[in-house]
Amino acid sequence: MSVNIVVPEVGESIVDARVAKWLKHEGESVSAGEPLVELETDKVDVEVAAPKSGVLRKIAHGDGADVKIGEVLGEIDTGTEEASSKGPLPATPSARKLARETEVPLSAVSAAGPRVTKADVARATSSDVAERAEKGGPAIAHSSSPVVTRRDPSSPVVTRPETRQRMSKRRATIARRLVEAQQTAALLTTFNEVDMSAVMAVRARHKDAFKAKHGVSLGIASFFVRAAVAALKEFPRLNAEIQGDEIVLKHYYDIGIAVAAPEGLIVPVLRDADLATFAGIEEAIRDLAARANNGTLTLEDLRGGTFSITNGGVFGSLLSTPIVNPPQVGILGLHAIKDRAVGIDGQVVLRPMMYVALTYDHRIVDGAEAVRFLVRIKELIEDPAALAIEG
Repeated sequence: MSVNIVVPEVGESIVDARVAKWLKHEGESVSAGEPLVELETDKVDVEVAAPKSGVLRKIAHGDGADVKIGEVLGEIDTGTEEASSKGPLPATPSARKLARETEVPLSAVSAAGPRVTKADVARATSSDVAERAEKGGPAIAHSSSPVVTRRDPSSPVVTRPETRQRMSKRRATIARRLVEAQQTAALLTTFNEVDMSAVMAVRARHKDAFKAKHGVSLGIASFFVRAAVAALKEFPRLNAEIQGDEIVLKHYYDIGIAVAAPEGLIVPVLRDADLATFAGIEEAIRDLAARANNGTLTLEDLRGGTFSITNGGVFGSLLSTPIVNPPQVGILGLHAIKDRAVGIDGQVVLRPMMYVALTYDHRIVDGAEAVRFLVRIKELIEDPAALAIEG
């Protein structure tokens, strides 16, 4: 008797996936609930577990294959007495790891004892290498490393090394959405600069007590989230979206926080940011960033968002023009804080300054409105006490 392993429903907007990596080989024993294969979608990565215990009899779609929701990935032999008597012996974790690395199916490994060990797999690998050599074939084929050809000085032809990589589902989706944003919206960016002296002074005075009480550091992100919410309340069309020939004004504030994940930029959402305290914002951002890096964000973490903030300054960016995340119509870009000479009361002094950028959809947001929004952000950051009043 056998059961199918199928691509599960991941979310209403996801219709396909890519097989990132099989965690088991054909012929290996599996337990119900044990992860079998990792799938990559354009939003989240998921593991598909074994629906029943048995033996992985067939892999229908190997690593790198694109599959549809509901499609059969493989089959598990759930075992009759006859089937289980012919099934492979259980294998140690180190044996399974070596089998994956050397691409030797465990079903082809003879065990010296009641379990397949790493030594058993190593023997099978050595036998396979010898057999390939006898037949005149390559002992082991490696395809992951680029081929490097050194140039013969006497030859005019030069071969240069290249490595070709397939785009991940997420990277391909990021590329498509960024191009769509620029092709379907009238994007424009306006800039200003902010004196960060007051915020840095507040952080210096309160950072130790804040960390001791809340267990998180007091960063600049919470100041800008609070300032953005206050400014959005004054300029509501930056917290809207276009649907057909209508403008949908949103009276809630779900702020997307752009973070760098291994597979590319991702924008999880801080829900109801207008109701969050400084500590709540910092805790939420830390949690979202950690889960973005370890791949545990859910679709709900990524869905929606009414306005976004991205901070290229953490990587040293001095100035940039961020791209709006559709269907949103605005994104605030933060940058590196640098000491610059500025004129204050007739004196030239050094101040920690940050360039800020607002990219907006000019279809519904006028230039004057965007400039005033960014000026309001500047005013609130330069007077942090106003954030408490606005909040």
